[in-house]
Amino acid sequence: MPSLAMHLHRDEAFTNEVESRAGAVLHGFSPDLLSRTHDPAVELVIWERSLATGLAHWLDTLPSHQVPDGRVLVRETELLPAMTAILDASGTPRGKMCDALLQDVLALAALFMAVMNSEVVDIRLEAIRHDACWKFHRDCVAARLLTTYRGPGTEWVLPRDSNAALAGQKSYQGPLERFPPHAVGLFKGSCAQPASGIVHRSPPIAGTGATRLLLCLNLPSAASPEHWTPR
Repeated sequence: MPSLAMHLHRDEAFTNEVESRAGAVLHGFSPDLLSRTHDPAVELVIWERSLATGLAHWLDTLPSHQVPDGRVLVRETELLPAMTAILDASGTPRGKMCDALLQDVLALAALFMAVMNSEVVDIRLEAIRHDACWKFHRDCVAARLLTTYRGPGTEWVLPRDSNAALAGQKSYQGPLERFPPHAVGLFKGSCAQPASGIVHRSPPIAGTGATRLLLCLNLPSAASPEHWTPR
């Protein structure tokens, strides 16, 4: 089945406020759309976007051992030094493209904090080389922002297919959606209502030699690391 994203009208005459609605899922081309996550009827918002020129190619060709990996709990004023420390600790080569990645992560973190009205954010920038979170599941959080900088995007199913995906897991053969390249998704989790939240999974990559780079933003929780301090 073609991705829902394929049904979006891409005529350049339309503004980036164009959106498509399918049940509790919103697609659009403006970051302003993320604020719609507070709508009780909305469970997932997908903001389709492009990365800075050259950034996607740089990330795709970055040696696997230099793909950044780290997690921090920070305030907005701590974003820059904390994320710089992660890049340096990962051996990610500094330069124009590394700076572009850093600025993108910082912008998304600030946007998430503004949308969720939080002074603190739990940032996980993760290099994935295996089948992480391969099971179909709902996130047990209030809200979670995901974007894949490198490799295949997060896979998900429409609400009408949730029960089949959860029951079938690896044997599920029904309709399957995937985030467009570099799209930003803001999920509503299942903390308040167990049956709420979009069912999704990480795309299986074990045995392919691929390395994904995933950014995951959360509100602070018991699972968060201790608050970041400079070293």
